[in-house]
Amino acid sequence: MIALQLLCTVFLMGLDQLFQSRFGALGILCLFLLGVGVRARNTACLSVGAVVFVLLMTQA
Repeated sequence: MIALQLLCTVFLMGLDQLFQSRFGALGILCLFLLGVGVRARNTACLSVGAVVFVLLMTQA
């Protein structure tokens, strides 16, 4: 259980650094909204995060 949490944390930190360097503050907002949407099972946050993610991918 602890190993899985550690692995997940390392993966998310790496993903955070990738988004921060490549997509800036909007990438961080996207990750935040997706994380909140998944953890809270809030479809509004999840949908907004997904839309922001798609907009970022079309710009790249």
